[in-house]
Amino acid sequence: MAAERFSISLGGKGSSLSSSSVYKVSAGVAQVRIDSSALDRLSNKNPQSPQKTSFAIPLCLTVEEVRASLAVLLNKLILSTSSSSSSTVRTVLPVKLSESLNSKGEGFDFSEIDLSEGECTVLEKSFAPLIAICSVIDHKSSVLSQIVDAVAALSCEATKADVTSFSSLDSGDGFGDKDAIAVAGDLKVLLNGSKLVGKKEVEAVSKIPRIHGRFRDVAKSVHAVVRVELNSSVKGGKSGSGNSGTGEALGTTLSALSMAIKNLGECSFTRAKLCFESIENEDLKNSLSCFSEKCSLDYESLKNGHKVAYNALFDEDYCKFAHLVNESLGIVYRIVGWEAVAAFFALQGGELFSEKSVDANGEEPKTDKKKKKNEKKAVLGKGTSILLQFIKDRLLGDDTSTGDRVETLKQWVEKVLCLLNPEDHGAACFLDKVKEIVESNENRRLPKLPKGTRDFAKEQMTVREKVFSIIQDVFKRHGASALDTPVFELRETLMGKYGEDSKLIYDIADQGGELCSLRYDLTVPFARYVAMNGITSFKRYQIAKVYRRDNPSKGRYREFYQCDLDIAGLFERMGPDFEIVKIMTELLDELQIGDYEVKLSHRKLLDGMLEICGVPPEKFRTICSSIDKLDKQSFEQVKKEMVEEKGLSTETANRIGTFVKERGQPMELLSKLREEGSELLTNASSKEALEDLSIMFEALERSNCSNRIVFDLSLARGLDYYTGVIFEAVCKGAEVGSIGAGGRYDNLIGMFGTRQVPAVGMSVGIERVFNILEELQKQQKQVIRSTETQVLVSIMADNKLAEAAELVSQLWAAKIKAEYLVSKRRTKHFDRATESGIPWMVIVGERELSEGVVTLKKVVKGSEEEYQGVRRDSFVDQLLKLLTT
Repeated sequence: MAAERFSISLGGKGSSLSSSSVYKVSAGVAQVRIDSSALDRLSNKNPQSPQKTSFAIPLCLTVEEVRASLAVLLNKLILSTSSSSSSTVRTVLPVKLSESLNSKGEGFDFSEIDLSEGECTVLEKSFAPLIAICSVIDHKSSVLSQIVDAVAALSCEATKADVTSFSSLDSGDGFGDKDAIAVAGDLKVLLNGSKLVGKKEVEAVSKIPRIHGRFRDVAKSVHAVVRVELNSSVKGGKSGSGNSGTGEALGTTLSALSMAIKNLGECSFTRAKLCFESIENEDLKNSLSCFSEKCSLDYESLKNGHKVAYNALFDEDYCKFAHLVNESLGIVYRIVGWEAVAAFFALQGGELFSEKSVDANGEEPKTDKKKKKNEKKAVLGKGTSILLQFIKDRLLGDDTSTGDRVETLKQWVEKVLCLLNPEDHGAACFLDKVKEIVESNENRRLPKLPKGTRDFAKEQMTVREKVFSIIQDVFKRHGASALDTPVFELRETLMGKYGEDSKLIYDIADQGGELCSLRYDLTVPFARYVAMNGITSFKRYQIAKVYRRDNPSKGRYREFYQCDLDIAGLFERMGPDFEIVKIMTELLDELQIGDYEVKLSHRKLLDGMLEICGVPPEKFRTICSSIDKLDKQSFEQVKKEMVEEKGLSTETANRIGTFVKERGQPMELLSKLREEGSELLTNASSKEALEDLSIMFEALERSNCSNRIVFDLSLARGLDYYTGVIFEAVCKGAEVGSIGAGGRYDNLIGMFGTRQVPAVGMSVGIERVFNILEELQKQQKQVIRSTETQVLVSIMADNKLAEAAELVSQLWAAKIKAEYLVSKRRTKHFDRATESGIPWMVIVGERELSEGVVTLKKVVKGSEEEYQGVRRDSFVDQLLKLLTT
């Protein structure tokens, strides 16, 4: 069916020429019309000194490329009416060009026309043929980038390929390949619900997102350059003299596309071969063998054409290079067409052939009927099944086959190829169908969570609520009061408090008011609250969500809960510090996460150590952040960072290494560091820190928790606000990083007010604790009850909501946790009680309804406890007694 011809207007106010329009004119499916305002701007005078031009459209171009060149040239002439040469661009040439295009002319002889100087300038400096071919390439690439993904999705099912890698491309750190991620997203939409994929590893399928994504990316670059070149006027006179660089610019852009086209074709060819091999019907496979050979020939042509094209590029024959790239693009269209043929017949060929294989009476052979009945129909993706049906309808909709299977197959192949031929109207229909699937509301990408966030199912919430309850009990046991603060703060409140980690703060878009950011932790908001309210003594706890623009990994999230306890005010020396660490050990003991240790050090000890090693004071904090990486990296890696990135000498870095390798039992290592002659005793800062730690370690030992403490000089909490004791809890054997941390921060509160209020605090990394607990539950095969329901009121009859309401309301009034179910199906009640772990049922069947009584039944496995004929006015009291025993 021929496509409807329409008109493209040139030269009107605000109008611009697009690659799509150039392509439609070149293909003869659109006419050109010069806007009357543009004609008014053109001159009607004959040139005073007519000239002949040497300009000619290169002979190597196809008819399509020639017509595209004429369309671009026409637009350049019209655009030049606004330049200095406007007075010498006449009406006659643009009109003749438009007439030639509209009469579907295949060329134009410029040598026969007398031209003005301005017209010669436009012809010779417009680069029209090169820009025109690039426009055609731009349009075809844009269409192909969408069609090829749909065909690849069919190949994924035809080859039964594993596509799980499509979901692992987006790491969430902002550095992912956006186009590859987008391709993977489109494929997942097309394959949504498919039971065919996921069977085996196929390299040509795993490559799809990156190969197709790179093609998309480069195609977009070509589009951006071509759009500018299409709609820029040709400069005449001195301003337009010399080489404008258009050829080099377009050649550079096309060179990247040429490689992307070659890789795309190679990947498609590999998948096509695999799809041909996946055809189970041997007769069909043999019949299609000749088409497989044609596909191989096209692939060889693609490889050879790629080499020839680059020779033209090196010779700086940019027009020929563009022509050869366009030629390669056409070959890739055919290869993708062969892939579509192979994938379609691998998925649907057997069924189509069986429809054609009928006996003389027009019925299927009985053996085929039986086989077809026993065959389990493959479950295709929601998107791919629509595409396959679309192709099938095209093949059978106007079936003119004579019954000869070979001839029929040939016709079908040609029809599928037409759907992938940009010059055929069927390609536009196929593209519309692909867009409809990918963009429709029904098949829109499956909803997903932002990276670094989680949903929590009912069983997980049960565990979380229990953990939060334990933490709150421990906090309250130590006399802490609850506090809540806003989830976002003024940006100025948060900035400058976290050192290098400040880059992880989430900023909120300016809504025309104050600049705000999501809170990074709960400590800075607490300090702001204390300073703002003039508080001098406060022991508070807070359990709330915080946000960090971090790279998500196991145990590391962008949104997570922190459970903080802080003590602000002047107290006994090291008293709050001891209690904070003691609270941490109590929490981790009661949470029963397994074996753990609390690594502990002192910020002043670190500062003294760095001063002794010769580190400049202004580099203390940045070197501390490097040292803090020693739990994840070797000293050699950290040393390299300190020397190459942060400017320390190798000697200084080596001296730091002798200190940070010290680690051991608190009192033993403390004694070693305080031995006579120790360098740390010569520094005022480190000497004070050792005195603080001596007091604290003794208190921890007397409180029976020093066995959990490790004195570790490599601990260097990266936050800028720590001034004294610092500590970090880690679970041994669990690769989730820190599960709790804290330290003293005597200067933070003073940043927000005039008074310095010393403080120390701790925070439990609750999300990581949950990860550990969930893993332990899996290992121990624990069953988690998501509800605390004690009684199920079972009305074993339909339309008896009032009965249920009366009985369950009595239970609720007695503070008994109860649910109800109204259904005639007896098994439904017992299944509900068993699956939810509900221990007791109040049963009301037909007998109970007629007698006005209930039956109480214990549903715990192994129990046969049951009480029949219980009066309605006493069943609540009896249940209360049963639940307490």
